Amino acid sequence: MQAISVTTSDVDEARAVLGDHFYSNTVDVLSPGTWKAGFDIAHSGLVTFGDLHFGIDVRMSFGELGAYHVDVPLSGELAWRQGGGAPLVATTASAAVFQPVGDTVLERWSGDCRLLAVKIDRVALEEELSRMIDGPVRSPVRLGRELDISGGLGAAWARLARMLAVDATEQHGLVRHPLLGRQLRESLIGGLLLAASHNYRDALENRRPGMAAPRAVRRAAEAMRAEPGRSFTVADLARIASVSPRSLQDGFQRYLNTSPMAYLREIRLSLVHDELRRSAPCDSTVTEIAYRCGFVHLGRFAALYRSRYGVSPSETLRG
Repeated sequence: MQAISVTTSDVDEARAVLGDHFYSNTVDVLSPGTWKAGFDIAHSGLVTFGDLHFGIDVRMSFGELGAYHVDVPLSGELAWRQGGGAPLVATTASAAVFQPVGDTVLERWSGDCRLLAVKIDRVALEEELSRMIDGPVRSPVRLGRELDISGGLGAAWARLARMLAVDATEQHGLVRHPLLGRQLRESLIGGLLLAASHNYRDALENRRPGMAAPRAVRRAAEAMRAEPGRSFTVADLARIASVSPRSLQDGFQRYLNTSPMAYLREIRLSLVHDELRRSAPCDSTVTEIAYRCGFVHLGRFAALYRSRYGVSPSETLRG
């Protein structure tokens, strides 16, 4: 997807642009006066960058984001809260860190606040963490709500994010390169995991030395992510990865602590969850969404979904 640059004084247009590239939202202007918002947005694989400002105080409300997200103020302040947490204020010294779950509200995005927004796919972050700790990620990653960007690793990560955000707007930038781009995105995600506090910190600091997942495992994983609704078999994935089925299964078990089919199932569950949250009951059904994402046995799907998310698929759709 090409990078975009938008300036507007229309609230509905601003809301639509941010909804198309980040999350569905509502926007309330909090102070009178003329204003002009500016959005420079670029996508790079499973990471989205946005250099954003409104030029006037606004309040924004979202549902669950479905992705990890960091807002780095480049000027001004951002008052925010998520889920049942207490309100916090992000500044040029402390970035706001959002989880995939929990209703999100930007209580006051000040008119002088220009921020760098970084949206990171949930599964991509979990996969990078799995590689870094050389083990499975068995429970959701709970990142700390604030990231100190005044110095140390936090400041280094913010500098990297700003550099990649600028590069992503260039048609021939390095972050868009089919080979190097992936490495840069992985560095960004891995850097966040090193800089932020989270519930896998001990495992990360005490990780066993080991190899990154071999190319065959990565190739099979990328194929599943590219076509999650396809009826893959282990033999199909082994042909794509140019290894034997047994070798592929052994590789997934060794490096990701799961099987290829279980890995595919988790990708599909995540897709269904995201689509159910975005859909309205009058427009879609659980059955349609489940089939589209590759689930054929609906009873088994419903049980897997409830086990993963703690609610039924229909509850998510109604919510």
